[in-house]
Amino acid sequence: MPPPDPASLPAPLLAELVAALGPSGLLTDPGERLGYGYDNSRRQGLPAAVALPSDAAQVQAIVRACRTHRVPIVARGRGTNTTGASVPGDGALVVSFERMDRILAIRPGDRVAVVQPGLLNGDLQAALAPHGLFWPPDPTSAGYCSVGGNLACGAGGPRAVKYGATRDNVLALAAVTGTGELVRFGAATTKGASGYDLSRLLIGSEGTLALIVEATLRLTPAPKARRVLRALFADVEAAAAAVARLMAQPVTPSMLEFMDGECVRLAREVGGATGLPAAGALLMLEADGDEAVLASAVAAIAAAADGPGCLEVRTAADAADAAALWAARKALSPALRTIAAGKINEDVVVPVSRIPDLVAAVRAAAATHALPIVVFGHAGNGNLHVNILYDPADTAQAARADAALEDVFAAVIALDGLVSGEHGIGLVKRELLGRSLDPGALALMRAIKRDFDPDGILNPGKVLPDA
Repeated sequence: MPPPDPASLPAPLLAELVAALGPSGLLTDPGERLGYGYDNSRRQGLPAAVALPSDAAQVQAIVRACRTHRVPIVARGRGTNTTGASVPGDGALVVSFERMDRILAIRPGDRVAVVQPGLLNGDLQAALAPHGLFWPPDPTSAGYCSVGGNLACGAGGPRAVKYGATRDNVLALAAVTGTGELVRFGAATTKGASGYDLSRLLIGSEGTLALIVEATLRLTPAPKARRVLRALFADVEAAAAAVARLMAQPVTPSMLEFMDGECVRLAREVGGATGLPAAGALLMLEADGDEAVLASAVAAIAAAADGPGCLEVRTAADAADAAALWAARKALSPALRTIAAGKINEDVVVPVSRIPDLVAAVRAAAATHALPIVVFGHAGNGNLHVNILYDPADTAQAARADAALEDVFAAVIALDGLVSGEHGIGLVKRELLGRSLDPGALALMRAIKRDFDPDGILNPGKVLPDA
């Protein structure tokens, strides 16, 4: 059942928004608004209206009008985030950037692209390919998530181990603050020592500080070739030691993905990953670069992966063989769906050396609460996805799942980790943020929020916990 329709916007504000956006730039029909009220967190609200700006001037007009009438604003890309960051509260105006989806410039000589926030990540990559370039952030939803959403949530992906996440691949931003002021941060240069780096401050702020209207992105030459390797281990400790060796040697893998023993078992027995031997843990690795140096890179990565507890290191011979090696990873998600109707998926991150401790804590939580929990993810960054499997219709199981999640978060914080590595905070984890960050840091964050958004109209109730 959809939530009840919140009170409509004040008539004077509606008139101002229609004047700024035109009749087609504002959606007020409940049926049209419904599609803008949810994200991949499965939480849902109903915005009072949906604004569809086409340029930065219209975004300024929206913010100024909403500030005058004290109406909250929730910025929206394509709603692929998993934390409720783009779910509106009652009476909120959703600002959807779907019409601001242009590539303003591609400058190969500078390795720079200037884009609007509504551009899809996949469309950007397609436009960059003829220039031999790509933008490194590659979340699972890359084909249909927006660049603005990637910026707002600090998206990562498997190749962040070599190329960095969103924060590492943005040079400059233009954004509208909570007062309606258009400000520009950064420059189209890869070096700069001129004041505070406010662009990086906005990335990951989930629309709570300003609405991004333009981004200058740092591009990377696309590798000429890739090679895939798979390493099997007797146990998690051996796999974690291999991760440490891999990250300490000079050749950085372009992917370094981890699956614990339960993942391997599920991929084999439920997911139908034929030809996958039994193992206590698995690493999927990728090397990329020019053909002339790729063989030596593969050899270095294979040598680093091999060591105590390593059962096998296999290198794909060709594309078909690479697909066969990746089959274990691709079989995992369908296998999880056969075990339980519900899944809590958390993207925690710990120092790479603490991965064995985290997995041990997860195993302990699974035993204590009698629930299956599997772990996989981006081992090269220490960013693991902890999946607690349960039946939401069983109130006892649901309570045990919540308790298991608390145990996992407590372990992550004790291991000097963070409660989110790439999904963000949103509604779901804001109270946890208060437990995992230094109180002084949180106080500074609240002060920064007041400076950018003095009336608190930008995505209220998200990211920062109550003081």
